[in-house]
Amino acid sequence: MGKIIVAMYLTLDGVMEEPSWTAPYWDDEIAKFQLNLLFRSDALLLGRVTYEGFAAAWPSAEDQEGFANRMNQLPKYVASTTLKRTEWNARLITSNVAQEVAKLKKTGQRLLVYGSAELIETLLKHDLIDEMHLMTFPLILGEGKRLFKENADQKMFNLKEIRSTDAGVLIASYTPDR
Repeated sequence: MGKIIVAMYLTLDGVMEEPSWTAPYWDDEIAKFQLNLLFRSDALLLGRVTYEGFAAAWPSAEDQEGFANRMNQLPKYVASTTLKRTEWNARLITSNVAQEVAKLKKTGQRLLVYGSAELIETLLKHDLIDEMHLMTFPLILGEGKRLFKENADQKMFNLKEIRSTDAGVLIASYTPDR
């Protein structure tokens, strides 16, 4: 059975939108953590907004660690009811998202989710997430899109690991309490 793995940047007040605010805190430890997640994954699973942002930025990106190459090479699955076509090695999931993602898991793939709050909400509702890695930055923005809505269903998770970077970013890894 495959796995659905979520990697998310959050502020102390839960904002996850447009994470350009991560730049002052970025260090080798976060880069190594993200590189490890990406290279252990078989494909990306993204919502439309995240896909569009990534597809605009990553194809022309270059780096020495191989992150950009890996992002560009991996297959992508995009959950969207509004996109009509995709590029950048991507396939659309236009309906029955939970059912289609469950089928993908059965293929044994490790699917990595970045951003994509609405997709994550759907995956949580259907108990499809196997790992959640929340990187909490020591910053309060006061406004912006939050990962979890006020009326989200209650879900229990087990803390598997937590560490802090020198810049004060907490990297907490969770698995569902099933």
